[in-house]
Amino acid sequence: MNSSPLFSPLTLPNGSLLPNRLAKAAMEENMAEAGQLPGAALHALYRVWAQGGAGLIITGNVMIDGRALTGPGGVVLEADTPLERFTEWATAARSGGAQVWMQINHPGRQVRASMGGKAWAPSSVALNLGKHSKLFVQPKAMDEAEIAETVGRFAATAQAAERAGFTGVQIHAAHGYLLSQFLSPLTNQRTDAWGASLENRARLLLDVVRAVRARVAPGFAVAVKLNSADFQRGGFSESDAKQVILWLNELAVDLVELSGGSYESPAMQGRTADGRTLAREAYFLEFAKELAAVAEQVLASGVAVVGMATARAVAPDLPVRWRSGEDPAAQGPQVEWKDQLMAALARMALVKRRLRTLRPGRTAAPRHSPFVSLLIDQLRMKRLTRRYRRWHSARAA
Repeated sequence: MNSSPLFSPLTLPNGSLLPNRLAKAAMEENMAEAGQLPGAALHALYRVWAQGGAGLIITGNVMIDGRALTGPGGVVLEADTPLERFTEWATAARSGGAQVWMQINHPGRQVRASMGGKAWAPSSVALNLGKHSKLFVQPKAMDEAEIAETVGRFAATAQAAERAGFTGVQIHAAHGYLLSQFLSPLTNQRTDAWGASLENRARLLLDVVRAVRARVAPGFAVAVKLNSADFQRGGFSESDAKQVILWLNELAVDLVELSGGSYESPAMQGRTADGRTLAREAYFLEFAKELAAVAEQVLASGVAVVGMATARAVAPDLPVRWRSGEDPAAQGPQVEWKDQLMAALARMALVKRRLRTLRPGRTAAPRHSPFVSLLIDQLRMKRLTRRYRRWHSARAA
């Protein structure tokens, strides 16, 4: 039996317990069934992860607003969404004893033009992806009513997740999505109470945290995923992140996960727009260690939880194998193409293809072609986009 500190339990600020310090971090599965609901394939995938030995499982992002999705296969949970499929999902994911948190999100401006949804943002600043920029819609700057509605939607989704049997939520404020857009001076060019100073740019995230906490039980975990930096010159910086985390420490937040980047600078995949090179997210680890000193009062023992995402797609039982003394390799997909956006899409396509094949008793990792996987993913996305547009139109009628 492995005596590593990784396998020691962790008591969260809300009093609940993580069985160990290993987390299955979020990956966007894009595996929703008709009606943007979780179904049999997603339930089977989470049964595999449930038996993998992690103390915490964080779902792929769940959308708080069916009018704005990161992808056409995204799961949507709103105040009036039927909960039966979500309850089955939570039951499957919790079957191995882990805590299971739903990651909740709004994409903001990162909405594909083909989907025809709403792209709200702090300011009307479009994505700059060079020749690929037209793949995403021109965003609309949010007014006060839309900001208030969004805060309410985050809280309603968190409350629904608790009713369905999840043990917590992770509020997504990283990777260039809506809350991250408010935090960054590159995308937030407002001069009102929601922009300019860091305090104003952080206002939406802090209001969302307060609203979520007010709607859920004290023992229900509330976590935040935050960029350690945008990795774009003039964007959300390391010093900004430190201050935001200190503000979060004053609220009832149970865990902060550090990541970085956006669609324009996908640091979460090891690529940045500001020239920095990352090796397996080592930068985030170094930042977390430094942060542990800055926020000593809440991270007295250093980094509390280690999150793994792609590695758990390659080796879903990685914690179990580590605990038994094995040292398995779990190398994520490598795609070295000159077109960085297409390379990022190919890496994501490989991971998503892998996730769709995982089932209890079927976890071997086959090798797939990046090009073929990307082609399959593009065809699948077109089919799912047609289905989503029909669903979206029917709701609006």
